[in-house]
Amino acid sequence: MMRRVVGLLLLMSGMGTAMAQGLTRSGLNPARFDSIMDGKRTGLYTIANRQGMEACVTNYGARLVSLMYGGRDCVTGFDNIGDYRRERQNYGATVGRYVGRIKGAKFTLDGQEHHLQENGKGVTSHGGYPGFADRVWTVTGQTDSTVTLQYVSADGENGFPGELTVSLTYKVSNRNGLEVSYEATTTKPTVLNLTNHSFFNIGGRLDREITDEWLWVNSDRIATFDAQKNLNGKMMKVKGTPFDFRKPRKIGARINEDDAQLKVTGGYDHSFVLKTKGNDQKAAAVVTDMESKTRMTVYTTEPVLHIYTGNGLKGNTRGKQGIYYPRRSAVCLEAMHLADSPNQPAFPSTVLRPGETFRSHTAYVFTPID
Repeated sequence: MMRRVVGLLLLMSGMGTAMAQGLTRSGLNPARFDSIMDGKRTGLYTIANRQGMEACVTNYGARLVSLMYGGRDCVTGFDNIGDYRRERQNYGATVGRYVGRIKGAKFTLDGQEHHLQENGKGVTSHGGYPGFADRVWTVTGQTDSTVTLQYVSADGENGFPGELTVSLTYKVSNRNGLEVSYEATTTKPTVLNLTNHSFFNIGGRLDREITDEWLWVNSDRIATFDAQKNLNGKMMKVKGTPFDFRKPRKIGARINEDDAQLKVTGGYDHSFVLKTKGNDQKAAAVVTDMESKTRMTVYTTEPVLHIYTGNGLKGNTRGKQGIYYPRRSAVCLEAMHLADSPNQPAFPSTVLRPGETFRSHTAYVFTPID
């Protein structure tokens, strides 16, 4: 019988942390996540399915720390809470209140202009700092296969209007899927764009590039950047470009080509507009690793999949297993809306109003291949 390595979950007393009773399947020690941060307790929470797939989550940033499939850890990250705080990277994090850049660090809603915290060159990036990835979330429930976390963002936090209550459930499903589900409500009209920012290396070789993995994306358009890496409000057809993954091909096949959009970001770091129209029964993307004979299929209700190939990794960040993550050692597949949507009327709306409930579901489903 598989042992749950979650320790004592003293949720009613406010001590929602997993105390160490042993190591997880990924080798993580829950005791290294047990700390007090901003007056709140952090911990590591372990969930699994009957097939042996296991996910470990910390309530610091509502982060996915490890994901075990086929005896391999398939996401990058750290083995202790201190490194997550020091590195300030988005490994496995829930990013919000608004993932991506809001140009000008402001937007107008219902005739009222809202000025946001500027934390970039004239932009609000990933909701400002501290963002959702930097907050200690409250664990509100757990079963063998699920953990639910909540964060209440104060009215005016980083300039965003409305008290926003976000609930996130991670589930390891019996189809060997990591299911990520969000719900949110607000007290004032606001904008919202949430995503999970996990770095996947589905072959489990975290010290190697993912450029030999194959990628298929259910998209024929990307949103394009200006020279400052802000969305310019335009779309580009992928046909005939390095962004054409309508048929599976290696991620690295055209990643270094002389292309204006690739030059802006140093590789893939772009939002692919999906053809799934919010149907999470249709595949949005598929990543295939031939060496480990593993396939990961992404399903989502979101209109966009932002694909980032770890171009900014430099090999100087020491992560789990003592590995220094090299450039392009992982790929992010962030289900979301487009950045700067509050200032781009042609983009799908990210407005949330009182009385409405935002809901989003994304699944990363693993299957073996012959």
